[in-house]
Amino acid sequence: MPHEQTKILFACIHNAGRSQMAAAFFNKHKTKDNIIGISAGTDPASKVHDNVVEAMLAVDCDLRNLKPQKLTPELAATVSVIVTMGCGEACPYVPGVRIVDWLIPDPKHSDQGTTLAIRDDIERRIKAFIQENDY
Repeated sequence: MPHEQTKILFACIHNAGRSQMAAAFFNKHKTKDNIIGISAGTDPASKVHDNVVEAMLAVDCDLRNLKPQKLTPELAATVSVIVTMGCGEACPYVPGVRIVDWLIPDPKHSDQGTTLAIRDDIERRIKAFIQENDY
């Protein structure tokens, strides 16, 4: 019998920047095979922001084929932890699901330097999050 996979959900507003970077870094750096990072947004964009795709390609994370998805209460109910990044009150509350809130600026209209700084901040937070929670 296969054992169930634990899901960590990274959520922001458009699912086109912060949460996509966080899920990609989580899946790159996690130490356990039975856990996966996913991402969603409360008001998803049509595609991942070009500046985010470019910044992530520079660190060997390809987001070009990912499509932002809607954060629904049903999706949220399938995860163990929700890491929010700017969706505030729009993020669903799910009883029994741990919520972690990270205040990270939206890279949507950022220049390259700012986008890279946001990317690096997210990667640092992800590495610490994995270590603190033994993921």
